[in-house]
Amino acid sequence: MVLEVDEDTKEALREAFKDMVSNVECLVFVSKDPECEYCETAIDLCKLLKETSEGKVVVKIFWKEKDGKTFEKYFVNRVPSILLYNGYIRYTGVPAGEEVRGLVETIIRLSTKDPGLNPQTIAELKTKLTGKAYVEVIVTPTCPYCPYAALEANMFAFASRGKIIADTVEALENSDIADFYGATAVPTIAINGNVEFVGVPREDMFLKAILKHQKTEISLPFHPEKMGVKRFHYFKKY
Repeated sequence: MVLEVDEDTKEALREAFKDMVSNVECLVFVSKDPECEYCETAIDLCKLLKETSEGKVVVKIFWKEKDGKTFEKYFVNRVPSILLYNGYIRYTGVPAGEEVRGLVETIIRLSTKDPGLNPQTIAELKTKLTGKAYVEVIVTPTCPYCPYAALEANMFAFASRGKIIADTVEALENSDIADFYGATAVPTIAINGNVEFVGVPREDMFLKAILKHQKTEISLPFHPEKMGVKRFHYFKKY
């Protein structure tokens, strides 16, 4: 599916990316399999981000057919996937529609190194989060509240410095994950496999839930199976 973007949208992106300070690496994981309907869209989206940021969004593309070791390194077993912040912030499926706003804001905050969280939240992540947390935000492209939930999860991952992985999961492309959690409304937020919120949580409640569900280690990929899709045969502890 080809991504179509008008000039007004491009200009809005250029204006937003003026706030960027340092470069941000964007890793795109795709396949040449024609069954990957949105792989081309993911590539087009990231190239658009590169273009409108004047190269400050650094795009690297990895193909399932030839870059298996990189897929394994980053625990990627679904395509398309888009990773930021060395894989601790990820999008499983294309962040399309409303989700683009959250993706752009995430990139800007990574670039400025400002998670935008309450200082008390950041302090407690440093002192009380001793384990690991895998946070999944189940979204759809038309949900107006989903970008805020995804951005919040992304910034918790950023502020945790590697203790939290935030994964924004596009429900239509990954219906098995949405079904696994019984998600009938979005955003649905799960922490280490436990559904905690439907909607956008307050920052203090989000922190409390992450601390509650933290684990010593997590097996990745978090959802190793997908019906009808070839599986990557690796399973590691994070």
